[in-house]
Amino acid sequence: MSVQPSPTTSREIVWPSVVTVISAAILIGAEVFGAAFAGGWALAILFGLDDTGAHILQAVLFAVGVFVMVAFIRAAQRVEPFTRRA
Repeated sequence: MSVQPSPTTSREIVWPSVVTVISAAILIGAEVFGAAFAGGWALAILFGLDDTGAHILQAVLFAVGVFVMVAFIRAAQRVEPFTRRA
């Protein structure tokens, strides 16, 4: 027999977990994206890049920040599940 839940099994959202993860994501996101922009600016000055080079470097670091945030949300969802069976 199959151990997968039937499609009629209802799930409910665990709001405290959702709020906890979203709050942490906002805090960590502010730090990650702030560091990406500041780091891009600092590295552009260090390497003597012009404004265009600085913006490209910031965009690359921003993309790395998006990857970090996606990884954080996925890991946090494993620890704090967003749904449970009713």
